[in-house]
Amino acid sequence: MIKLRLGQLPDVREGHFLKGLIPGEYLCEGTLSYKPPGLRTHTSDGPDGRDWHVHEDHEVFVILQGKATMELDGEMHPMVTGDVFIVEPGEDHHLISAIEDPCINLWLHAGPERHP
Repeated sequence: MIKLRLGQLPDVREGHFLKGLIPGEYLCEGTLSYKPPGLRTHTSDGPDGRDWHVHEDHEVFVILQGKATMELDGEMHPMVTGDVFIVEPGEDHHLISAIEDPCINLWLHAGPERHP
């Protein structure tokens, strides 16, 4: 897990803005996501309905507005507007949108090929 602020990102002028922080030549998957108040992502969508969500690659979350908590391997990490959170391969993760100030976030993956 790596947690940064937007202002701490490297000054990248070519490729994607996370180059050097995560492997992968291109941003290949992701979306802008609006989370309802109190929503916890990926609850019980693991194998056999287990409460477990992991990837074989890095996943990056950027909080654009509001507040959230990143539940990572059972530990809670508060997040606010401007936070960048890098989940490493194999880490069980769930984003929980704040009730009083729900989050809007980006989530992204990088890989060897451009998006389809």
